[in-house]
Amino acid sequence: MWTFKTLALSGLGLVAGLAVIAVGIWIYVMSTIEQPTYASVRQDGAIEIRDYPALVVAEVTRRGDRQAAVRAGFSPLAGYIFARSREGETVSMTAPVIQTPAQAAEQSWLIRFVMPSKYTLETLPKAAGEDVRLLQLPAARRAAIRFSGVATDALIAQNEAALRGWLAKAGIAIQGAATYAYYNDPWTPGPLRRNEVLFDVAGS
Repeated sequence: MWTFKTLALSGLGLVAGLAVIAVGIWIYVMSTIEQPTYASVRQDGAIEIRDYPALVVAEVTRRGDRQAAVRAGFSPLAGYIFARSREGETVSMTAPVIQTPAQAAEQSWLIRFVMPSKYTLETLPKAAGEDVRLLQLPAARRAAIRFSGVATDALIAQNEAALRGWLAKAGIAIQGAATYAYYNDPWTPGPLRRNEVLFDVAGS
């Protein structure tokens, strides 16, 4: 005979099972999306020093606060890779979406998609118009701190401060402004999200 306790335990078991399935799906999806390769130089918990090769990216510039700018920048970049704003083949989605302050003006941001590694600037489909720009970022050493959760301004500031403090203690010089990297879509639960703050740093 089913009792309230039995039903409650069954319900908890179902929720736990669905959670395990959701995590499994998330791991599978993330494993199929290309991410930039790098060589790990040093790691201390959530902080890592990485050597990145040159990366080909598509970028747009958008003004506004951080969250508004990344939302506004996503649409034209998606239009480029999915061939909605140009002719030619589609380009596979990669992770992460990258955001960094533009030097041109206050509250101006560069929003970037890293292109799949099989492409060069010469083989990528050409962008239509001047809004989406294609360029190659030089190889660089970067310090990164990885964290989960919804990437609010407060959470990003907290982790950026932690990374700055760690680099200062390690005697590693920061070069330029912070870059923010978002690996997941907006529907991914906060605990499963991967976010990073990165700085270009002096090589050694």
